[in-house]
Amino acid sequence: MNVFGEKDLTDSPCIGICSSTNLGDEICIGCKRTAQEVIDWNSYSDQQKIAINMRLRKETSILTEMNVTHWTAPVSTNENDQAIDAIEQGRILHFPTLAFQLLPDENEFLSPSFAEIKAKNISFDRHTQRLRCAKCPAEKYARLKNMLQRFSEQAERLVHGLLTPYAAALQLGRTSFRPVEIAGRLSSYRKDDTRLHVDAFPATPNQGRRILRVFTNINPNGQARHWRVGEPFAEVVARFLPLVSKQWPGSAALLKWLRLTKSKRTAYDHLMLQIHDRMKADLTYQKKVSQQSIYFAPGSSWIVQTDQVSHAAMSGQHVLEQTFYLPVTAMVNPTLSPLKTLEKWTGRVLT
Repeated sequence: MNVFGEKDLTDSPCIGICSSTNLGDEICIGCKRTAQEVIDWNSYSDQQKIAINMRLRKETSILTEMNVTHWTAPVSTNENDQAIDAIEQGRILHFPTLAFQLLPDENEFLSPSFAEIKAKNISFDRHTQRLRCAKCPAEKYARLKNMLQRFSEQAERLVHGLLTPYAAALQLGRTSFRPVEIAGRLSSYRKDDTRLHVDAFPATPNQGRRILRVFTNINPNGQARHWRVGEPFAEVVARFLPLVSKQWPGSAALLKWLRLTKSKRTAYDHLMLQIHDRMKADLTYQKKVSQQSIYFAPGSSWIVQTDQVSHAAMSGQHVLEQTFYLPVTAMVNPTLSPLKTLEKWTGRVLT
């Protein structure tokens, strides 16, 4: 096992919940091995153990593979239903061969020198056409902005075509380009994206809306984007909600009046921000919680609701990302949202 709690491929996949030896099940409800594999484990060679663990990882992966190769490719009703169900259940939609093609004169932007020194990404707002945290001469500024605009438009077409029930309600957020290597980047624990977390923002409360993001890896050197993905959201809530402090009466209005938040920080935003911070602060949790590693290859894309999926970006460079916001009322099954999950646990309305 490594320092992040990830088991090696020769380690036993046992998680201490055994139904094959205790209850006689053919398939263990804990590790998913067959009863015979549990019994014979210690006699297996390393190659046999690796083969079993590889099979189990594939079977229990949080990824839902989508056979979509073009940003505007037609999607069947079956694929549409599959994508909606997976994304609302807290899975990651993975497009192994959906690549964003750079224009010949855009390859030069694949360098951290185009981002401001303290910035982890370059941000673009399609509404205002403003580019932030970019460091480049005026003659290159327009080309960089056009690259991000083109990606944003393609990501929007993909989501509208694939997640059709959301199309009318989706709200466009910012586009970002992340040319800086994640690994080794120094930051406070709250801003450290190599620690497992669910997304919540101190200055920009989202008031219960879902955070849906489209990523694509445009690394030219064959480097994958390495993520860790942790336990389901309900388990995160069960673990950390009891530790959350109460929101002070009047604090939301005060924060907005002081312009520390751009809008009202609801009770939901308060809880999510506290859970985010407590997850990142707990190093024992970071190492020992059940988790899996995912490597997103160059030329691949993925869609994930980052307010629900516990995730950490461990390494990688040169990724594009488009954020969307979705009202909970636009979901096919709103009860699966973080908002409704927290309302169920707290027994009160949070927005």
